[in-house]
Amino acid sequence: MATSSSGLTLYGSQGSRSPLVNWGASEVGVSITMGNLQNNPHPFGQIPCLTDDDDVLVFESGAILQYVYSKAAETNGDSPARKATITSWISWANASLDPICFLETPEGKVYDTGLKKPNRRIETLDQILSKQEFLLDDKNGGFSLADVAVSSYLLYVPQFFQGVDLSRWPNVVRYMKQCAERKAYGDAFGPNVQDMLVSSLGGMMTSSKGGGGGEKDEKKKLFGMF
Repeated sequence: MATSSSGLTLYGSQGSRSPLVNWGASEVGVSITMGNLQNNPHPFGQIPCLTDDDDVLVFESGAILQYVYSKAAETNGDSPARKATITSWISWANASLDPICFLETPEGKVYDTGLKKPNRRIETLDQILSKQEFLLDDKNGGFSLADVAVSSYLLYVPQFFQGVDLSRWPNVVRYMKQCAERKAYGDAFGPNVQDMLVSSLGGMMTSSKGGGGGEKDEKKKLFGMF
């Protein structure tokens, strides 16, 4: 892969959303340096946060992913239609998928996932993925940063709510597993996380439809790093 000449610095850590930026950057050949969190310039002190050589400051994972996309040499030739579709899916992941995957208290602490129950939007996503391998079909280039954004959020759910059953959406589960199996995903999130997810998703693919989370989910301690 060609590597861009930008001087991008990412402030983040494992267990947060920042690895999805590392994953996306790797997929499109953009080089990123990890910054010292003590020097994190995010206006609210949160992560991830990205800076560039030319005094650019970007925060919010979706905005960062879109900026990485704009810096990628190997996607500069993407058609306007492909660019519009990718950026739309990235925005959808942040604006619509996030609140489905992560239910928060008024204080912003995640306490549960909405994927334990049927969901109209996830059902629609499952229908889309029943017709194609990735969010963009082969005619439009297949795997893209749209998949990095959407699958990252989906993959955080079995990562933090171990035992949740997503098998009511078989095409989504297949999609999640394919994305988690990518080398760049393992490099960004770590081989232990990758192996656990691939194994659990493989189990969901062989289980019967229905379910949607059981008692094991309730025993998973809450988290609020997002």
